[in-house]
Amino acid sequence: MGDLLNTFLNWDYITQVFPALLGIGLLNTLILALSSAVIATVLGMVLAVMGLSTKRWLRWPARVYTDIFRGLPAILTILLIGQGLGTVARPIVGTNPYPLGILALSLIAAAYIGEIFRSGIQSIEKGQLEASRALGMTYGKAMLLVVIPQGVRAVLPSLVNQFIALIKDSSLVYFLGLLASQRELFRIGQDAAATNGNLSPLVAAGFFYLLMTVPLTHLVNYIDKKLRTGRKIDTVNPNINYDPSQYSTGGMA
Repeated sequence: MGDLLNTFLNWDYITQVFPALLGIGLLNTLILALSSAVIATVLGMVLAVMGLSTKRWLRWPARVYTDIFRGLPAILTILLIGQGLGTVARPIVGTNPYPLGILALSLIAAAYIGEIFRSGIQSIEKGQLEASRALGMTYGKAMLLVVIPQGVRAVLPSLVNQFIALIKDSSLVYFLGLLASQRELFRIGQDAAATNGNLSPLVAAGFFYLLMTVPLTHLVNYIDKKLRTGRKIDTVNPNINYDPSQYSTGGMA
């Protein structure tokens, strides 16, 4: 039992690696995840709109993109983009693989987010669109102002789940050979574990991942519960917030 605890919970090794995990690893993991999430959300919405288009020349490219990036293993996509585009992107990013790692994560996540958005938009009743058109809105304006906001609201839990997946997938970027200052949580934990011959640094890295993902998981559950139950109404005094004086015209003399 003592050997097992020493292998996974050696506090000396955890204390040594903790500053690097907090000051370098956590920051880089958040940069990778947040940057990828923003790019993937924008690209995912474009893919969703293209996928719902009645025009085949817009719909089919979105479907092909989604099938490819959802079908390939994430590590394979990261290596193909990070190493394959390295020579092409060298005039822009130099030998720095960091931007290519963000690009790879963004392209992967966009395929999933696009499907999430598409399912959310399709879940909205067609009557919403028809009513908006009847009020004089164009198709594009009705989609932008009425249908899409409702669709996004319906899939918020799935979007947060995808962000959790991005946080975990950011650990795969280490295959591109990041600089010492660019290492994320997993790479720092792995380097320390290899140096010390002990897995405690990896356990410490896992703690930081849990510190980010567990609160987000509970946030997903909270959002999902709110969306399912809606706002509570006082059944005893349903019009408790109703103030007749706001609608008074002065009464009768």
